[in-house]
Amino acid sequence: MKMDVEKYSVQPGKKIALKNWPTKGKPLYDSKKDFEKRLDEYVEELIELQQLHYAATGPALLLIFQGMDASGKDGVVKHVMSGINPQGFQVYSFKQPSEEERKHDFLWRTTRCLPERGRIGIFNRSYYEEVLVVKVHPEFLLGQGLTEKQDDGTSIWKNRYESIVNFEEHLSRNGTRVVKFFLHLSKDEQRKQFLERIDDPAKNWKFNPADVQERALWDQYQEAYEDCLSATSTKNAPWYIIPADDRYNARLIVARVVLDLMKSLKLEYPQTTEKRREELQAIRKLL
Repeated sequence: MKMDVEKYSVQPGKKIALKNWPTKGKPLYDSKKDFEKRLDEYVEELIELQQLHYAATGPALLLIFQGMDASGKDGVVKHVMSGINPQGFQVYSFKQPSEEERKHDFLWRTTRCLPERGRIGIFNRSYYEEVLVVKVHPEFLLGQGLTEKQDDGTSIWKNRYESIVNFEEHLSRNGTRVVKFFLHLSKDEQRKQFLERIDDPAKNWKFNPADVQERALWDQYQEAYEDCLSATSTKNAPWYIIPADDRYNARLIVARVVLDLMKSLKLEYPQTTEKRREELQAIRKLL
């Protein structure tokens, strides 16, 4: 089944309304068995491409995942990136900033974790929390010694969007490809996921009572995401809005986007020079 992933991308400069973006699309699989087969095929391709990417020391790849609580970020990372060689792969999950991190600019703690060339880095939440959670809870700015209005009278959110766009453009110019995924979950599906975490003893550890408090701010979060996605989706660092009510679909879509990205790099294994070939043959005789 051919998949047009561009229909999930946010066009640069376009103001979006999340109510116009579906949280559940037409299934891209016929059954659970068919889903598993398709995902396995994608993962096999990813494994081969990641090996090539690592060997060729290709551009660093940074994949950012954002979404409401229970939107399936962990599951996407676990299933799509299963089998990837850990030598060329790293995952960072960002929770509430520490006291030390709050004393630095909002990009500091994530910048330290950027992937090297030839490696794939995943941010499960990221510096975008500073224009999402902090925007919904502006009182958090006080802990950073800041307020919503800057000294020149401009909005801190406008300035932070600009800083993010400039930062990601800097990364692009210096050998890092950035792709961002917003897992678009419905409020009803979030409720279902929360109830499963409460009712299933094996999932109790996933449930945080604070998540219910944040759920009460659903509309504010949706508005914050709309502003963020509209302001920071660019040609070199696009956002993809992934329908997340169907977790199988979400995993297939993300896998396809990553595959297309890696194929677009058009990498090749390093060429063996004649001198190197002679060295290898000499070593071979010693074996």
